[in-house]
Amino acid sequence: MRTPEGIDAERLSDRILFALELALEQSDLEISEKLLHAMDMSMTRNTGGGEFVERRDYPPVMEKAVERFFELKKQKEAVG
Repeated sequence: MRTPEGIDAERLSDRILFALELALEQSDLEISEKLLHAMDMSMTRNTGGGEFVERRDYPPVMEKAVERFFELKKQKEAVG
């Protein structure tokens, strides 16, 4: 499988990001939401205890995908 530039094929979060970007391009809000949740889980798993607070920032490419998700969600809510 060919991976896009900037995607580390060894990291699960990057593979999920690739799928998220594809779902966003296809304006698939339901799948995008599930992939966003999965990406968040993959980045925070195995870190800290029960009261752990994530302090890492998403890389810019992931922040952009999150912004695109919320833009799509806003558009879908406006339509109906």
